[in-house]
Amino acid sequence: MSGQERDPKTRSEQRRRVDEIFGDVLPETTSDERDAGGRAGLPDDWYRENRPPHHDR
Repeated sequence: MSGQERDPKTRSEQRRRVDEIFGDVLPETTSDERDAGGRAGLPDDWYRENRPPHHDR
């Protein structure tokens, strides 16, 4: 490796150029880390909303 490859400025410049071409491939957070639309309610609401029709009372 040459000294230029180890230089953080050079690496950050390379990263910036790659991002310009390919875009941001991976988001900073995963979907399970993000707020799911600010859902509020009872803990069992999801199960009630997704209950199969044959489980109706």
